[in-house]
Amino acid sequence: MDGVHDLGGVEGFGPIPIEDDREGDEPVFHADWEPRVMAIRSLMGFWRKWNIDGGRHSIECLPPADYLGFSYYEKWLAGLVNLMVSTGLVTTEEISAGQPRPGADVATPPVDTAELVQFLPRGRPSSRATSSPPAFSIGDTVRTARHMHSGHTRLPRYVRGHIGEIISGHGAHVFPDTNAKLAGEDPQHLYTVRFTARELWGEMASGHDTVTVDLWESYIAPA
Repeated sequence: MDGVHDLGGVEGFGPIPIEDDREGDEPVFHADWEPRVMAIRSLMGFWRKWNIDGGRHSIECLPPADYLGFSYYEKWLAGLVNLMVSTGLVTTEEISAGQPRPGADVATPPVDTAELVQFLPRGRPSSRATSSPPAFSIGDTVRTARHMHSGHTRLPRYVRGHIGEIISGHGAHVFPDTNAKLAGEDPQHLYTVRFTARELWGEMASGHDTVTVDLWESYIAPA
């Protein structure tokens, strides 16, 4: 999905503030509510009403002003609220009131704290088996798609329509574009593609620099 959230970043909004972590003491969280949001978002995912790609898309769908103005975990929380309302887990009235409506059924969470702690280091692997052979091999020259659909995608705008070289293959993985819409995992082969800096940004870029991007098979074609 194209917008201010583009996977590859968007120019024109000034420098990215970087915290000084030379002493190695930068906190994991910057406020007490941030780990709570992370825990709530992780726990709510166990209802299986959406998946990781749908969760990412919920953040992409925030209004541009909110996306640019919210902090990282504010975006997580806003996207989660929208997911919960759209899937019927809560109502907008309950969100506004901060409590369940009178007489609402109380659902038992699918997992407890111990199960969540065990899950977090593992996650849910996205690799899948497929009978389809890879269409490309290491060393092949490919060109990325120039135009994309309006939904969730992992193809950054700054590499679209450019030529690169496949330097690694990773087997088949869940295709995020369909998975975000709950339209099936549609496993596709995933490749690491290397682009020269000059291919992406012109002759003013360094001739020594390259960029590598992991891309699904349908994002690329023979060059």
